[in-house]
Formats: sequence, C-alpha cells, structure tokens
Amino acid sequence: MTIITQRIIAKFINLLYWLFDNIYLPLDRRYIQRTKNIKLIPSESNRQGGKYAYAEWAHVIGIFQTIINLHLCNKNDNQILDVGCGTGLMGIACEPFIGKRGKYIGLDVSRKQIQFCRSHFPKDKFSFIHLKAGNPLYAPEQTSELITWPIESESMDVVTALSVWTHFNEKDATYYLSEVARVLKPDGIALVTFFLIDQHYQKLRSKKRFQESGFHGTKIDQWIFSEPVYGSNDWLHPIWTQTPEEAIAITEPGFSKLSSKSGLHVQEYFPGNWKEYPGVYFQDVIIFNKVY
Repeated sequence: MTIITQRIIAKFINLLYWLFDNIYLPLDRRYIQRTKNIKLIPSESNRQGGKYAYAEWAHVIGIFQTIINLHLCNKNDNQILDVGCGTGLMGIACEPFIGKRGKYIGLDVSRKQIQFCRSHFPKDKFSFIHLKAGNPLYAPEQTSELITWPIESESMDVVTALSVWTHFNEKDATYYLSEVARVLKPDGIALVTFFLIDQHYQKLRSKKRFQESGFHGTKIDQWIFSEPVYGSNDWLHPIWTQTPEEAIAITEPGFSKLSSKSGLHVQEYFPGNWKEYPGVYFQDVIIFNKVY
C-alpha cells in the first residue's frame, strides 16, 4: 500500500468519524440523565489538548471531577481558575462545584480556543481570559515576557492546570506556580499535572523497552526524558521533540525546589500511568495547598 493510498484512507476514516460524531452527539445528549455537565463536551473539531475521542473526554472529566470532590471541603459556590483551559475539559469537570454564587475562569494563551469557549459555555457561570504570554509550542508569536495573571490575590478556592506544566521550561514553571500560590485562598487547593521523574519512572527506564511512537516514523522510547531543557539539570525533554516544550519532565530535586519556591505544599500525589504504573490518569496529578 502506497503512502498516498494510506493518506486517502486516513482522510476517509476521519471524514466518517466527523460525520458519525455530528450525528451521535445530539442523540447522546438526549439520553444523559445523571451526569448533566457532560452535555458540554464539544464536537470533535474542538476536542483538543491530547484527548480527541468523546469517550476519553467523558472518562477524564469523571476522573478530575472525582479528584476535586475528594479534596474540596466546600463543595458549592467555589471560585475556580483553570490555567491552560483549552477548549474546556476541566471546565466541564469543575461545573458541579460552581453552584449559584461561584464562578469559573478559564485562562489560555490560545486566542482561538478562548473564543470557542466564550461561545460554547454559559456566560452566567463561565468567563474566559486570553493571556498574551508566549509559549514556543502553543503561542510562539506572543511575548516571551512573564505575565502576571489578571486575577486578584487569594481569591480562588480551586486552581486547576491540566497538561500545562508539562509544557513549561524551568523559568516559566517557577514563575507561574508562584502565581498559582498567589491567587489561591488560604484554604484553597490546586490540581496540577506533571511528568515527574521518580522511582516509577526509573523502573520504566530500566526496562529499556522501545515502542512505536508515531513520531517521524521512527522507533524510539517515547517517554524517556534524557535531554536538558535549555541547559537545565532538572527539566528534561525526550530526544524526539522539535521544541522542548512539546513534552517536559521534572526531576524530584527540581520538583522539590519548584514547590518550595512557590510556597505550595504537596497534599497528595497520584502517579501517572505514562510510567506504566496503574495510576488514575495519564500524567502525574499533584494536589497542592498553601504553606503557612
């Protein structure tokens, strides 16, 4: 089978999926009875952020809704900030905790995704802010300067960041985790995902098992972080990345230093299944609270 034939077949399959999705979603929403917030899952063209399938969106929303519920003392009327909101997956997971007097704010460097969210989510509970900070992967055209979030200090009950710090170099990671601490209320919680280089990772690396990555058609070990990010000793990226920000992991010493500088304390750690560990989610999930 030629490459051209393969591409034609792939386009045909994508077209079929698009057609099926546009027929299925309106029908499926009619049968949702007990999980009303998943009616906000967008159509396939707007399901982004490393998760494309409708089933995976629903699954991941359920995971994070459960984790947030387990760690929130007050379940209603929360002020929630979602950093790197994308097209709103965490917004859907957070919806049950907003209540009547709460508010969700989504923050993202992608103007296009912010515009989608503004048109898709109810305006009485959800608002969205375009942050003009740059990122070599997601917003290379924007400023490389660090930008303070337009959020009042100690105003948020919950801060979430799904697959954001996995795309931050050391300088950005340090600055913006301090921003998380700044905006968090004294009794608030922050949920942030990482690629952490810990004992589970070392077990994975010791296997030396190579797998088909899909990147450039070569066989590489996709989740081996071996290359320093801009000369850092503790921030590393895989050899396959064209820009380090495609995937960045942090060593345990680097993570300890990062947490300490931010003024945040690790309340709970859920190891990710990217390390072939039976975790609750693909990336490592950290629940932070403030240090006093």
